[in-house]
Amino acid sequence: MSGPKRLTAIGGALLAAAVLAGCGGGSVRPKPAELKPVTSTIGVRQAWSAHVSAVNFPLQVHAAGSQVLVAGSDGTVVTLDGATGRELGRARAGAELTGGVGSDGRVAAVVTRDNQVVALENGRKLWSYHLTAQSYTAPLVAGGRVFVLGADRSLTALDGGNGALLWRTQRSAEPLVLRQAGLLMAVGDTLVVGVAGRMIGIDPNTGDVRWETPVAVARGANDVESLVDLVGGVSRQANVVCARAFQAAVGCVDAAAGTLLWSRPASGSTGVSGDGERVYGAESDGRLLAWRADTGERDWAVDSLQWRVLTGTLVLGRSVVVGDSTGLVHLFSRQDGRPVNRLTTDKTGVAATPVALGNTLVVLTRGGGVYGFVPENNK
Repeated sequence: MSGPKRLTAIGGALLAAAVLAGCGGGSVRPKPAELKPVTSTIGVRQAWSAHVSAVNFPLQVHAAGSQVLVAGSDGTVVTLDGATGRELGRARAGAELTGGVGSDGRVAAVVTRDNQVVALENGRKLWSYHLTAQSYTAPLVAGGRVFVLGADRSLTALDGGNGALLWRTQRSAEPLVLRQAGLLMAVGDTLVVGVAGRMIGIDPNTGDVRWETPVAVARGANDVESLVDLVGGVSRQANVVCARAFQAAVGCVDAAAGTLLWSRPASGSTGVSGDGERVYGAESDGRLLAWRADTGERDWAVDSLQWRVLTGTLVLGRSVVVGDSTGLVHLFSRQDGRPVNRLTTDKTGVAATPVALGNTLVVLTRGGGVYGFVPENNK
């Protein structure tokens, strides 16, 4: 076994929930490479900071319009103004969280440790719905509905106004599931979800499958090596969605036709980002890689962060942004991977993939620090 695990009841069956992150979970990692000084060629200033409670779950920071939604493990959900960091609203789910935050700008949704989907509006609990299994993925709130991807391979559609069940689908569960966010998003009028190593297009009105495309195929000799879940954090350019299969591959799918464009072996565990020319992602050994978006061929690699535990990547202006477990935020050139700046936070570790609101970079740490940085001349 390459990492620690804990037994979790899923759908009445006893399954092992693998707590696998990076390369090896609880195994001893090599000492991180010493960081060299960076000559800042893109100026960045900290514009604001805020605070929520500590973050010890697979949080997905939600950014939309001028607002950013963050949450702490204790169930507190905070809405901030992305330009100033001013708190616009605060609500409580009433329990510790395992998944969140999803929002349509009006209703926010999270998942609690006792398997409750909780919808929040204007600082109050709107409704809750009990799931049959845990979920580590932020609910998708769209079209007046809330969609929830369960760790047992279920997909549940709920009415956004009252939480009534609209439909539910179920796939056979794997012996192991990842305790991290999976793929759940909308592309046009299709729900796109990750189940095992497959990207699946689903009719949001009925739950019927429209297409199904493998990004990676399980080939391991045991349950851990065969785990190829698609992880949260993708690159989307029009109908092309590029995603990572855990420790197996990075691939791109035409979500309109449901066809695989390319897939390349890769050994990372966090999400990817892209800009139409390249797809960017961090491997489990701390290397930052760029693949050609049209062919999947390797374009460049950065070794300076080797053996640091990295977040998913973010494309922002001319830069690729990635956080690490010491709380540093690294900016590299999209063109060739040259370092262009390095930012500091509170040293508790970056808790989630950084997000952007306009030209503001928002970073959340495990200690609950929220930082807004403004890259200058990065358009």
